Parts: sequence; C-alpha cells; structure tokens
Amino acid sequence: MTEPTHMAPKLRVLLTAEQIQTRIRELAAQIDADYPEGTLLLVCILKGACFFLSDLARALKRDVRLDFMGISSYGMGKSTSGEVKVTKDLDATVEGSDVLIVEDIVDSGVTLNYLMHLLKQRRPRSVHIAALLDKPQRRRRPVHVSYVGFQIPDQFVVGYGLDDAERYRNLPDICVVEEE
Repeated sequence: MTEPTHMAPKLRVLLTAEQIQTRIRELAAQIDADYPEGTLLLVCILKGACFFLSDLARALKRDVRLDFMGISSYGMGKSTSGEVKVTKDLDATVEGSDVLIVEDIVDSGVTLNYLMHLLKQRRPRSVHIAALLDKPQRRRRPVHVSYVGFQIPDQFVVGYGLDDAERYRNLPDICVVEEE
C-alpha cells in the first residue's frame, strides 16, 4: 500500500543553525553565572526540546543532571487544546534541587503554567524555565521565562526539534511554515 502524497509546505528560514548555536552559548554563560555551585537538574520537555537540551547541556560549564517529561496540550494539532496531560513523568525526585525546565517554545503558557505548579508541589529549591523560543503575544496563562533564546512573531515554526505532525524536527534551522 502506498502512502498518499502530500504537498510539501513552503518553509522559510527564520533562525539559522548558526544563530541558534550562538544564542545557546550566550544562554549557557548566563545560566552558569546564575548557578555558581551545586548540580543543576535540567528537565527536558519531550519531544521538541531534546535538540535544545542537548546543545545547552554541552554548552554549560557546570555539573548538570538530566531528566525528561512528556507533557502536552496540543496533540496532533497546531493550537493548544487547553487540556494538559503528563505523558511521561520524571524518573528522579526534584525535592531540594535547582530545576531548570528546558522547553522548545512558549506559546499560550498553558502547558508551562501547569508544569510550574506541578513541580513546585514537589519542593525543589528553585524552578525556572529556559525556552529557546517565546511568543508572548499568544499567552493565555501567565508564565515567567527566565532564559529566552528568541522572541518570535506569531507564526507556525518547525525545525530544531519543533514539528508539524511529527515532521521536520530534524531541520537544523528554525523555519516558518508558509501557508499556500
């Protein structure tokens, strides 16, 4: 059985791989300065943030632990459903730890608002957010992002971990999906 053919969307580069890597090194330097001692627990939000986590962890000069959470309010769509669900919880406790949530993009704030409340109940020493991309004009729930890579316009983007129905995550650049 053959798969149906789909017209490939037109992609326009918004942020190049080089711009992304330069900004990640800058964020890492800021995080290193803000956490001068102890171990920092990086919590990667799957699946989109895995590329950002990898590069950020390697750019940090400090001791880090890694853990992963699956959390979603999107499903297979392009806009939030408003209903948040944890699809994979942490393997380790966060109690007494400095936690940095590593996220690919902050859009409506629904997912991260929920996640911040959830993690704070587990009594970490601190919990902050590092997001590669931020779309503040789309906020539906308040969320403070301590480390922002880039603020971007309200456009649908793919690449560098971001997807469109699980496609395009592997692109090295972040691209805008242009409507035909």
